[in-house]
Amino acid sequence: MHAYLIPLYHIYSSSFPSPSLLTGIYICSKCGYELFSSQSKFLHSSPWPAFTHPIHSDSISKYLERPGAFKVSCGKCGNGLGHEFLDDGPQKGQSRF
Repeated sequence: MHAYLIPLYHIYSSSFPSPSLLTGIYICSKCGYELFSSQSKFLHSSPWPAFTHPIHSDSISKYLERPGAFKVSCGKCGNGLGHEFLDDGPQKGQSRF
């Protein structure tokens, strides 16, 4: 089963299930490239799905936006995905995407 990592303004639409309930591979909504697996998903106080790492080493590209946060894009097409927050994962030293 594939689930799209959908643009943020669609998450509250009633036509989409809760992001925390989606399992499988999360893919780019623009090009379909694999980004994250639900196996790397974890519960976080953020309303968005939270992941510890991308599914492939080239799934994302990123640049430092501010101390502690990288701006993240699809590694294949450059579609904006959000941020990587350093040291905000489920274990010490892990990131949150």
